[in-house]
Amino acid sequence: MRFGRSAIPGGVQSRRGAHRGWGTRLLAASAAALAIPTAAAVAAPTIAMAAPITGPVHRSPAGGYEELMVPSSMGPVKVQVQWAKNGGGKALYLLDGLRARDDKNAWTFETNAMQQFENDDVTLVMPVGGQSSWYADWTQASNTNGQKYTYKWETFITKELPDFLAGYGVSRTQNAIVGLSMSGPAALRMAAYHRDMFKHASSFSGPLNWNAPGMREAIRVMMLDAGRFNVDSMAAPWSPAWLRMDPSVFAPQLKGLPMYISASSGLPSGADAAAGGAFNTATAMGIEAIAMVTTRLFQGRMNSLGLGQNVTYDYPAIGVHNWKNWEAELWKARPAILQALNS
Repeated sequence: MRFGRSAIPGGVQSRRGAHRGWGTRLLAASAAALAIPTAAAVAAPTIAMAAPITGPVHRSPAGGYEELMVPSSMGPVKVQVQWAKNGGGKALYLLDGLRARDDKNAWTFETNAMQQFENDDVTLVMPVGGQSSWYADWTQASNTNGQKYTYKWETFITKELPDFLAGYGVSRTQNAIVGLSMSGPAALRMAAYHRDMFKHASSFSGPLNWNAPGMREAIRVMMLDAGRFNVDSMAAPWSPAWLRMDPSVFAPQLKGLPMYISASSGLPSGADAAAGGAFNTATAMGIEAIAMVTTRLFQGRMNSLGLGQNVTYDYPAIGVHNWKNWEAELWKARPAILQALNS
């Protein structure tokens, strides 16, 4: 791991596993509000504070894997990187889910994402942390869990991180972004508001319509359960900051952007049932079905605006809310991502 060029010690506890208590409450709230959480459960993250450090200035290595500590207004943020095979400057940002861990981005261990792109001249950029953040710039630190800093994830991903990676030869303008569940709408939002940075965006199983009655309260339940974060600290109800995060509101700003958007039916395959167990599979079925409804609502919104030409939608007949299905969707989206990046 490098902090610029210097290694720093670890010490972050890894926590991920089944969490039955939240499932019943969350599914009920989500069903009422057409909202979804992610599948895995962990505790709230911490980000150590430190003074900003200037990144090195050199070309990115050809291939290989590295862990960087990137300075930000939140303190140093760990970023896992798989460098482009031939040292090229194009990059794919892979965002984590609602229960993002603070030691690893789940794309690196729940999926084969790194293997999918290991022979491509595209750098994988996988930020670590951001539990319950929705990858947004919050108005204040969460006041329900003693958070010591204010989440500023959009600023990090669209300014601080690309500025740092530019020192490694990574382009500020030739990028794609992928999100799932919580980070699905975040990926679309960042691409919508930062069109100069992103050439493609993908959302898998994301809640893409925030106008349903009770949606905000469903998100409140999710965030309190995932680290005791307060949605009101993220944005006030129906404020400009809140509306800015709703894909149905910023949909016009996606005009002309190539996108891959998917959600499954919620019907489990044999593999889904075997991997999740009865309780977890039932929960994953319900929340994926809700994801599918909100995604179709978003598709209707885009079509009503005449903006469906550059979007690929995928609605698998079988599949629940889990990482293996998102791994499969990434593979399906891969050709379009590479095409958009001319890689």
